[in-house]
Amino acid sequence: MWTRNTPGRTRWIVLGAAALWMLLGAVGELPVARAAHLTGTFEVDEFFRFLHKFGFQKTEKHSQKDTEWDTFGYIYGNITSSVNFTVPVTLAVLDKRSFLEYYANRNDYDRDVACQRMFEKLDKIVYSRACNPHAEADYLRRIPCEPGKLCVDEDTRENVVPGSQFTFVISDPNVPRFWYVSMVACYQNVSTCQWHHYDYRKYHPEPPAINYDITLVNGNPNRQTLSFFNPLLFHFSFDQQNTLEMYLIFFVVYLLMVPLQIYAVRLQKHPVTRLFTVSLVLEFVSVCLLLTHTVRYAMNGVGDEKLAIMGDIFDIFSRTSFMLILLLLAKGWAVTRLQISVSSWILLMVIWIPYCAIHVLLYIWNRTEVDIISDIDEYQTWPGWLVLACRSTMMLWFLWELRTTMKYEHSSQKLDFLLHFGASSLVWFIYLPIVAIIAVNVSPLWRYKLLL
Repeated sequence: MWTRNTPGRTRWIVLGAAALWMLLGAVGELPVARAAHLTGTFEVDEFFRFLHKFGFQKTEKHSQKDTEWDTFGYIYGNITSSVNFTVPVTLAVLDKRSFLEYYANRNDYDRDVACQRMFEKLDKIVYSRACNPHAEADYLRRIPCEPGKLCVDEDTRENVVPGSQFTFVISDPNVPRFWYVSMVACYQNVSTCQWHHYDYRKYHPEPPAINYDITLVNGNPNRQTLSFFNPLLFHFSFDQQNTLEMYLIFFVVYLLMVPLQIYAVRLQKHPVTRLFTVSLVLEFVSVCLLLTHTVRYAMNGVGDEKLAIMGDIFDIFSRTSFMLILLLLAKGWAVTRLQISVSSWILLMVIWIPYCAIHVLLYIWNRTEVDIISDIDEYQTWPGWLVLACRSTMMLWFLWELRTTMKYEHSSQKLDFLLHFGASSLVWFIYLPIVAIIAVNVSPLWRYKLLL
């Protein structure tokens, strides 16, 4: 029932706002997603660190380095240490086929055995000046590099991005592909060509640290000042390219819709209009936050991940509040009656509040538990299946409540409204399960934008 403001209602509004603020604060502490500009410290006692998974675009057949037709991918940067390493450890940049077995063997208890198994197959295809000089795959660098100098595996200054110690040039003329960047405390004995674990305890009293500053881009970093440079694609992994344009379109649409809706609610003062305005404003705030993050990301390859997290949370509350509006309308609230019984209201909250909580838990699960190495999305995990099952259940309940409301309604005008309302709402309920099913059969390189 929509009533004037009361102390009880005010109390619930305050509690709800406090809960939202606490939730945003807690979610803000989630692990930060991977950026295209990586900085940090790797201590060798960690043994292995996965740094990034990045989608590089298909290389056009006419691509030429350092020209306007350069569509290669680039990984470049600096890796140094304040400690002198007796032997260097390894930076690996691998495609998916090479990476999966390398990654799977990292957990062997005997670190020497782990190193040998990780590089067993790579040794056959990866170039090594001492052990495999005829191979062509340029996947490895010995690190750290001496400050102010190129890495030892870089033999030509012209092939290295200015200001960097190493450069990988990624080329695939057939398809876009994910590449995986990692560091591992393994070294190759150039005399025996065997791989061994770098046991720092033999050489240092404390585990030495390696400082890295690495950038991954689609396009030549030397050509950023030219007219054909595309900042909308440069820092973005292939699967996330064009998302900035999508957010800009959403922003323009909501920028037009929100003022019109606020104007309408001031004229009508109808409870449904007010609730819909809340949902619309939440979504507009979400789009603004996500757009700000994406614009910053396009500029520096990092963005502001906390803004992105807050934007995702506001999006969740917008969609769940819109679902609440649909369920209330299905019960005939503000259409055939202005009151809902206490029992019906309690039942609605008992179903809707856990649905909101499951949605937030799915988001947290997706950021903390889903391995970035895998190619699954949030709807291929058990929390995702639970959300889809709850959504489908609520859709059936919506249809049941709508049928009951229409059964006791005799106004042809209201029946016509409820009929069209039910049909359009059913499309909204069912689109997500359908998209989730389709996404299973879509390449991960295209799936992100499908589920956006």
